[in-house]
Amino acid sequence: MSIHSKTRLLTHIVWSTYKRGRVIPRPLRIEMNDYLRQYSENHSIHIIAIFVNADHVHLFIDLDPTHCIASVVKLLKGASSRWLNQHTAHKTKFSWGRGYGAFSVSQSNAPKVMKYIHNQEDHHRVKSFTEEFEVFMSAYKVDVQNR
Repeated sequence: MSIHSKTRLLTHIVWSTYKRGRVIPRPLRIEMNDYLRQYSENHSIHIIAIFVNADHVHLFIDLDPTHCIASVVKLLKGASSRWLNQHTAHKTKFSWGRGYGAFSVSQSNAPKVMKYIHNQEDHHRVKSFTEEFEVFMSAYKVDVQNR
C-alpha cells in the first residue's frame, strides 16, 4: 500500500435561491443538473448525487482533499447562476441566496442521503425547503444564533 493520503469526506450541501423564490422551471432544473455534473467533473468535484429544485439545490459530494467546502460552493453557485442567467429571460437577474448548509455524512449513511436527494420531489410535496432546512439544523445540532 502506498503512503499517499487517502480521504473519504462525504458532504451533503444545500443552498437556496435568493429569497427562496421558486424561480427555476422544471426543464431548466434538469439541464442545470447536467450542467453542474459536467462543470464539477471538469473541476475535480466528485458528485455522488444532485437534485435541483425550483428553489434550492441538494448536492452530495466526496470532497477532494485539495478543495474546501467554501471554495466548492462558491464555484458551483457562481457557475450555475451565470449559466441560468444565460438560459432564461427573467425580468430580473437570477441569483442564489447568501450562504449554504454543509453536513458531514458517514459512509454507512451514504445510501440514505442518496435516496433522500433522489426523492426530493416526493419529499417536497409535504415539506417546504424552510422546514427541511430547520430539520437539518436541529439534526446536526447547528447553533443558528451564533453562526
